[in-house]
Amino acid sequence: MASILDRFKTLITKQAQNTNINYNKALYNWLGNSIIWNSENDDTYIREGYQRNATVYSIINLITKAASTIPLQIYEVSNEANAKRYKSMTSGYMDSNAMHAANVLRKRAFTEIDNTPLHKLMDRPNPAQSYNAWLTEILSFGLLTGNRYIYGIGPDAGPNMGRYTELYVLPSQNVEIVSGGIMEPVQGYKLQYNGTFEAAAADICHIKNFNPDYDGTGTHLYGQSPLRAGLRTLTTNNEAVTTGVKYLQNQTARGILMSDEGDINEVQAQQLKDKFRKQHQGSNNAGDVIITPSKLSWVNFGLPATDLALIEQYNSSVKDLCNIYNIPVQLLNNTDSSTYNNMKEAKKALYQNSVIPELVKLRDELNRWLTPKYGNNLYIDFDFSAIPELQEDMDKVVGQLGQAWWVTPNEKRQAMFYGEAENPLMDEYYIPANLMPIEVSIPALENPGPINQE
Repeated sequence: MASILDRFKTLITKQAQNTNINYNKALYNWLGNSIIWNSENDDTYIREGYQRNATVYSIINLITKAASTIPLQIYEVSNEANAKRYKSMTSGYMDSNAMHAANVLRKRAFTEIDNTPLHKLMDRPNPAQSYNAWLTEILSFGLLTGNRYIYGIGPDAGPNMGRYTELYVLPSQNVEIVSGGIMEPVQGYKLQYNGTFEAAAADICHIKNFNPDYDGTGTHLYGQSPLRAGLRTLTTNNEAVTTGVKYLQNQTARGILMSDEGDINEVQAQQLKDKFRKQHQGSNNAGDVIITPSKLSWVNFGLPATDLALIEQYNSSVKDLCNIYNIPVQLLNNTDSSTYNNMKEAKKALYQNSVIPELVKLRDELNRWLTPKYGNNLYIDFDFSAIPELQEDMDKVVGQLGQAWWVTPNEKRQAMFYGEAENPLMDEYYIPANLMPIEVSIPALENPGPINQE
């Protein structure tokens, strides 16, 4: 005999079948074990964005290449309070001063370790990929679709039971979320690729962008693609390129060569055109002097207003796409304002506004999902101090650290990217000779003692 809950579920389903949206809500809220469909078309973003749009391809390539140069390190937490401060400090916008302060705090919060099973996993996430290839895949899918799926595989028995020995990046456009109902929104995942592959929710690290689409069907469980906000811009950019190609393929004459001596027949016109092409066109004739036996004049058609507008539209769409991904347009070989100083600042902005936020998002999720399987005190981090563009203003840093007696010499070396010295005295605190503790100075002033008159 069916339970009251089962009868209630059946009733809800029948009532909800009036409209598709209500039916989906009922499935998500009550029934469970149902696929939540992604309302976005990730195939479109990948095909029309990455595969057909040179600007988007260049942006993704720029971010992923920059990110792959930043080393990944594994630490052991030595001070929980400082570790929390460090995480908070490195989660936001980081300029050069914040970077130096973070380096000092990291030394107080963590101890770098090596040669652990987690090191081996991150060095070679799976037999088919290196770390850089694996990282590039994660970031690329996230930047295109707003979703990053990392699938972990591990043995069911033996010394590595409970740990992952292989990590794979799943293609976001082929992953579907399986709902377990309102109490378990994500029960698992299905990969539709040469058949159906199912994975438990615990074995998938889903890193998603914020999605405000709370429509009752579970759509918000998928991340929103950056290209969704810039879909019109992407379409405009693609159409401008397509129109430009068609124009070049079907362009008309560039101008008119006219004779001032009256009408000429077709034979004379063809002879004049052939002679003009032979003697005055081509790279060999560039800069040559034109001499004609008769009076000739040239009328240049130039670019019509529609073509000029097309060029402006294309340039504007490139800037908009760069803004979506927080990429300075100067880095895409835009020569309008590409001076040395501008390029220097542009590279710095690339890391601060795009690369570091992406890596921090990945770092935090790996520390939530992966590191607890290998130890409670482990911490994965990216060494942002290795970014050359953020190692500037060193003279200012040296001056500030020179006055900071509360920082050890080794911490100062870390802040200045010199590495630690092995001498244990470099881990001690040194008070300047002209300073003394206040509890010592006050009694000395109140009771100065006898003055030596000699």
